[in-house]
Amino acid sequence: MSKVHVKTGDTVILLTGDQKDRGKKGKVLQVAPKEGKVIVEGINVVSKHVKPKKAGDASGIIKTEGAVYASKVMLVCPKCGKPTRVAHKIYADGNKDRMCKKCGETF
Repeated sequence: MSKVHVKTGDTVILLTGDQKDRGKKGKVLQVAPKEGKVIVEGINVVSKHVKPKKAGDASGIIKTEGAVYASKVMLVCPKCGKPTRVAHKIYADGNKDRMCKKCGETF
């Protein structure tokens, strides 16, 4: 996969998963288009055992967000607040904007 429909900073909703995570909203922290995955704030929280890299670093069990496939999340429109697919609007000068399929607002 090389193209992802969300960008860093977008608000998304999780479509699949177990009952504790499904339907949760969060902000996209990181996008990995090569793998087709995104990291979303507060979703897919995993425990990591971390050793200190050098003297004085923190160690122990740390909670951090794990990656989720981009196809499992849907963009939430900032205006209408509903999950929506992304439409593209191409202007005469060649510029391209993302817009909401439901209300027509550009992101």
